Amino acid sequence: MQAPALPEAVRALAEADFGGVAQRFIDAGFAVDLPARGILTVKSPQAAPRASVVLSVGVHGDETGPIEMVAWVLDVLSQAPQSLAVDLMVCVGNVDAIAAGKRFIDADLNRMFRPVRGDLAGMAEAARADAMTAATEAFFAGAGPVRWHLDLHTAIRPSVYPTFAIVPDLIADEGKAALVKWLGQAAIGAIIMNPSSAGTYSYYSAEHHGAAASTVELGRVGTLGQNDLSQFDDVKAALEGLLRGEAIGPAKQEPHVFKVAQQIIKLSDDFRMTFDRSTQNFTALGQGQVIATDGDTVYTVKHPEELVVFPNPDVRAGLRAGLMVVRV
Repeated sequence: MQAPALPEAVRALAEADFGGVAQRFIDAGFAVDLPARGILTVKSPQAAPRASVVLSVGVHGDETGPIEMVAWVLDVLSQAPQSLAVDLMVCVGNVDAIAAGKRFIDADLNRMFRPVRGDLAGMAEAARADAMTAATEAFFAGAGPVRWHLDLHTAIRPSVYPTFAIVPDLIADEGKAALVKWLGQAAIGAIIMNPSSAGTYSYYSAEHHGAAASTVELGRVGTLGQNDLSQFDDVKAALEGLLRGEAIGPAKQEPHVFKVAQQIIKLSDDFRMTFDRSTQNFTALGQGQVIATDGDTVYTVKHPEELVVFPNPDVRAGLRAGLMVVRV
């Protein structure tokens, strides 16, 4: 049976076609630019300072739910362009992987936002990350102090907390407090405070541009056009409020807060995790339990309890294969 045709708004965003949306903002007098494929910036012609918001989706090509949600948000917003109260950059990350229905083409794009890439430097995603960082730098150049970056994802594995966020610890206190409050309004179930970068897009924005940035995980991977968008209702409402300049509302859910206890780095192809692919994110392990082995290296739980997040033994050697977190 042939898959149903995608709604036009969803097709356009998935294919990095900003033509219709861009024209509506241009007609309304906004300064619009398309600095690279899959990237749209919309800025007010007024001199008064506005918050600057980067919204990114599709950094992994198989994480399609946020693409659908943002497509509808952007379409509705462009129909009433004067309701946009922030300077906005929308970035569709791995456009080629989305088209191919794959997570990536050569390598994980969300590990490319780092100064040293080693053997990843020649990959297709390295050039894409360069285009994204150049556009992000240009967008934030001269921006006011209120800067946001929400990088929307979905997770490979099931999770004890179906929605959760990774927040760089280095974000300034005021921006971090606003971000955490917004995540509560969006009914995000858990927040992980992260002290160090794994080369992700959101950490790059926080570190280099002072953005209140977060990688936000919204449920599970799915097929484009077949996601249950009702699961995004709270996030969608919070996002619409942010873009319209509304005050952040009360928390729909008070997120559980965690901090990173240790990063599990895959050192070689001998790397083995001690649990299988059915293990959920935020599964608790007890002190002394073996997490993974890698030749002579043995990763064990160091605290009375640590919870595993993003366990993925299939990453390339040298990259993070999982996080161990503890409750704050």
